[in-house]
Amino acid sequence: MSSRTIVLVLAVFVAALAGVLAGRSLVRRVPPPSAELHALLHHGLDLDATQKTQLSDLESRFGTVRKSLELRLRADNARLAAAIQAEHGDGPQVRAAVDRTHQDMGELQKATLAHVFAMRQILRPDQAEKFDRAVVKALTADAR
Repeated sequence: MSSRTIVLVLAVFVAALAGVLAGRSLVRRVPPPSAELHALLHHGLDLDATQKTQLSDLESRFGTVRKSLELRLRADNARLAAAIQAEHGDGPQVRAAVDRTHQDMGELQKATLAHVFAMRQILRPDQAEKFDRAVVKALTADAR
């Protein structure tokens, strides 16, 4: 490799690195809406000891439900992949696998909403008002 080629490769590498660094400094990282809701619950609502215990119990129970549903969704994806591989098109196995995935996605959404409503029930009215605003913000964040 000639010295000219080496210099060119190094120049391209440095330019690419500079581009990545500039991009990272210019693009603002936005936390996911669910993280904001979680932070509000744990740090912005001044929960009392009883509420903290209740919240911990709710999160523990929901974590188990969510994990189970996420495992079902992974299995649904595997079934969908097998159906696509078998049919190579939009056949009955593919449609059935998609329907099953949609059903399980719906169950996850329903369980998540039930969890949100259960968390709201442990809040005082002033806390619930802030919580409601954060929920609406989380649900409409992608619409902006």
